[in-house]
Amino acid sequence: MVSRETSSVFDVRTAADVVATKLPLGDDNSDETTPLAREAEVTVRARFDARTRPTLARPEHTRVMVVANQKGGVGKTTSTVNLAAALAQLGQRVLVIDLDPQGNASTALGVEHRRGTPSTYDAVVDGTSLEEVTTRCPEVDDLWVVPATIDLAGAEIELVSVVARESRLQKAIAAHPRVGTAEEAGEERFDYVLVDCPPSLGLLTLNALVAGEEMLIPIQAEYYALEGLGMLLETVDMVKAHLNPRLVVSTILVTMYDARTRLASGVADEVREHFGDQVLKTTIPRSVRVSEAPSYGQTVMSYDPGSPGALCYLEAAREIATKGVPIR
Repeated sequence: MVSRETSSVFDVRTAADVVATKLPLGDDNSDETTPLAREAEVTVRARFDARTRPTLARPEHTRVMVVANQKGGVGKTTSTVNLAAALAQLGQRVLVIDLDPQGNASTALGVEHRRGTPSTYDAVVDGTSLEEVTTRCPEVDDLWVVPATIDLAGAEIELVSVVARESRLQKAIAAHPRVGTAEEAGEERFDYVLVDCPPSLGLLTLNALVAGEEMLIPIQAEYYALEGLGMLLETVDMVKAHLNPRLVVSTILVTMYDARTRLASGVADEVREHFGDQVLKTTIPRSVRVSEAPSYGQTVMSYDPGSPGALCYLEAAREIATKGVPIR
């Protein structure tokens, strides 16, 4: 049995106490620091680093990137919100357009998306200006969101009889005063517009493909993820031929990567062999923290910035920003 006097020998400190010492991470390895305090210290330091991280050069004009894959469960929405938050941490101004009726991106970014909330439905179906339905993300500076409500579920049917139904989103984005070049939109312009698509190849996804200049395809590191990729690329070719010749698949991101399995490395190698430089060098690992974050209305970048998932998304965002706009 440990006596009361024994407890006075060890001065157990919290994460706040450790950070208050302002020692570099890893300099305090004494028994006075508990494992939980050390783990919390990593998170606190990561949050501090996020605020003081050097910014990247801004693009000359707004880059409109469509995040799409008709296969569900490949990390499409997760990648959209975390890349958006990471780009914002790197000094970019980002707008996320949630085009999925489920509204998962809106949930992860902590914005209201109950029925009746001004949303992408109003912009795409009713012609409301995108500026009127845009709201600021409460968790991340320089990040704005156009939320999606359940009303969007009926948009595909309502758009069938609308003239130029494929270009409704494109016109809405082009009309936004903060979209364009430095000369057109000024210093307050959006550097990136990320469009999160539903897991289908319907009219909503078609609107996104017509509106976008670049396409980002998340691919799960499993065999089934490759099977539907051909159909997606055929759709992209059709859109380029008939509706949007500017569209280019600029980025492919391998998600849910498990380095312990041969299958994951085999899928990644096959994707890189076929698509070359379009595939980011950074892969996104399977992560419990990434999955937990949306339940708190956060991205993993703010929920646990020191986690492997957050650090990988940050590096992926850096790759996207430094790689620049591909030559068409």
